[in-house]
Amino acid sequence: MQAKTFLFMPESAYGPTNNCIGIGNVLRKHGHRVVFAAEASWAGKLDALGFVEDLVDLAPPASADAPEQSAGQFWTDFIRDTSPEFRKPTIEQLSTFVRPTWQALIDGAMFCESQLRQIIDRQQPDVIVEDNVNAFPALLTAGVPYVRIVSCNPLEMRGPDLPPVFSGYAIDDRSDWDEFSAEYAATHEDMWRQYNDWVMSCGAPSLAPLDFVHVSEHLNLYTYPEIIDYTARRPLGPTWTRVDSSVRGTDASLELPEPLRSGDGALIYLSLGSLGSADTGLMRRLVDILATTRHRFIVSKGPLADDYGLPDNMWGAAQVPQTSVLPLVDLVITHGGNNTVTECFHFAKPMIVLPLFWDQYDNAQRVHETGFGRRLATYDFADEELTGAIEELLADQALRSRLSEIGTVIRSRDGVVAAAKAIEAV
Repeated sequence: MQAKTFLFMPESAYGPTNNCIGIGNVLRKHGHRVVFAAEASWAGKLDALGFVEDLVDLAPPASADAPEQSAGQFWTDFIRDTSPEFRKPTIEQLSTFVRPTWQALIDGAMFCESQLRQIIDRQQPDVIVEDNVNAFPALLTAGVPYVRIVSCNPLEMRGPDLPPVFSGYAIDDRSDWDEFSAEYAATHEDMWRQYNDWVMSCGAPSLAPLDFVHVSEHLNLYTYPEIIDYTARRPLGPTWTRVDSSVRGTDASLELPEPLRSGDGALIYLSLGSLGSADTGLMRRLVDILATTRHRFIVSKGPLADDYGLPDNMWGAAQVPQTSVLPLVDLVITHGGNNTVTECFHFAKPMIVLPLFWDQYDNAQRVHETGFGRRLATYDFADEELTGAIEELLADQALRSRLSEIGTVIRSRDGVVAAAKAIEAV
């Protein structure tokens, strides 16, 4: 195929950006030019992987003497500052966390609109790919095909027979669905209307009611394992394509340090994601509980890694190469981010899910109700609930055998290549 230019704009968080890195790497290997219009804190990290960087600011740049920001620092700070809200029921978070999050996303889109138009003029992409949860009008008015990627739980694509997105409610208990949906509308409709007016003023089409991002007329990709998808309850149109997983091949290899290499017990991975791990109080509690077990742990410590230490049965770092870690471990303790959940199925690992925000509640509930792991109350679980879930899942040989079969199928489908080919076909 003749070389083309593909422009990716991922959300400034590790999950969506890593997803785009994996897909973009395949396109690059196919001879195409891949540009990232990522958020400015990713400077130097994407060109090192062979991509073209043409980055945007989502807020006024820091002063020249300010310390250099880590990748995704904007959202790390936001989550850290609002983490007390995660202790509330999901319906109460709609006004105190979900709405402010949408507003921050909207503010970022408005701030960078002119920058995006300049980037598109400079880079002249043949296809634009957005992996984000809100609309950027410049991406839809560029006169080239627009591809949407959904890196969140697929409840983002709503349906009358599905629980409300962000609720974490069970699929077979409708008792609270209507109340949650009504509260979502009450807390978000005015903001959505103002945003939709601005989107249309920029020349982009109107958004669907209470949706903050458009459906593409060309291609919509979402990543979720077929075994836990909601397909039977929510059929999608012909422009939608699901891939079971999208696992990048750019992570560094990992050699286990001593004593993890030869210690006793199972090897377990603890990660609350690049954003969730900013809640160092929760991370300290988890480390203290897990230190009492007979098992060994690899810990993704997160951006505030220096704020706490690890005991002898653990090793970790601010960032660990997750796709190199997962094949080595027996169990994963996770926040339920979509990237980690799909990668756990890819590598056939059972999960304990401690959701914190956004779609993590929905992922946690889905893993729990389909029997592939356990959902715990993130801030209210008893110590023995966590340690008991660990022992239960490690001992469940039938589950491990089933996951092994599922993982084999998922890996054979090679979702990252399938996604790249679907985008290439556009």
